[in-house]
Amino acid sequence: MTETESFPYASCLVMAASRRGVDDPVAKIQGLSHKCLVEIDGQVMLERVLEALVDSSCFNTIHVSVDHIDILTATPRMAGWVDEGRVVFVQAHGNLADSVLKALDHIPEALPLVITTGDNALHTPEIIRDFVRDAHASQADAVVGMTRESVVLREYANSGLAFHRLKDDGFSSCNLYALKTPNATKAVQIFEGGGQFGKRHMRILKAFGLWPFVIYKLKLKDFDGLLASISKRLKVKVDTSWLEYPWGPIDVDHEHSFNLTEATLIKRRESAEG
Repeated sequence: MTETESFPYASCLVMAASRRGVDDPVAKIQGLSHKCLVEIDGQVMLERVLEALVDSSCFNTIHVSVDHIDILTATPRMAGWVDEGRVVFVQAHGNLADSVLKALDHIPEALPLVITTGDNALHTPEIIRDFVRDAHASQADAVVGMTRESVVLREYANSGLAFHRLKDDGFSSCNLYALKTPNATKAVQIFEGGGQFGKRHMRILKAFGLWPFVIYKLKLKDFDGLLASISKRLKVKVDTSWLEYPWGPIDVDHEHSFNLTEATLIKRRESAEG
């Protein structure tokens, strides 16, 4: 941990609000009101995410943007973290951008801020540390964690991921972001429409403008070239943390990704036990 210990204890924000409630396809699997409360291989999904963040030792405090504090105290372990002050409730707002900006107002000395989501149940302390190390080393305003399609395909031939395909490869976000400077908060506005750019390409046009959209759709540049165009458009210097974890971009969005995630977690547990 020597490399991450040099990081000035970043704040962490977990985006865990339920936008669809009981109608969410993941919540429906177990008849729950909130997708982050589903159990995967016997453990509540949000607890798994928080466990990885706590065990990474990268953060003094982990803030969770969620609908109601009851969700954050739904298990004894999560309630214990809240009682200890290691995990802190932040009220979620209308969309992702609003929730992040409101959280920035709420969190003392918020920057640098690492942002992740409450449904990346496969994240481990190792991927968190690698991302935090890269974010600390970067001179950019903001850093995004990405994994190449070729890395994902080493382990998952049918991940269901929507890859961003450019001249050099396909890519997918790991839902790990770092805001390092006040200037980086301008980039938060790109999530006003909800993100998920790989699945809904027209959101790229709204978020980034016409030229980055044309580059993306016609594959005119490689990833670094596209990122440079986006940085220029947003007037925010953005850097990439390349994370060599096949499961890094897999979040739990539907029944297929739920089953894929649970199978991976069972395999991990059995390997650790055996």
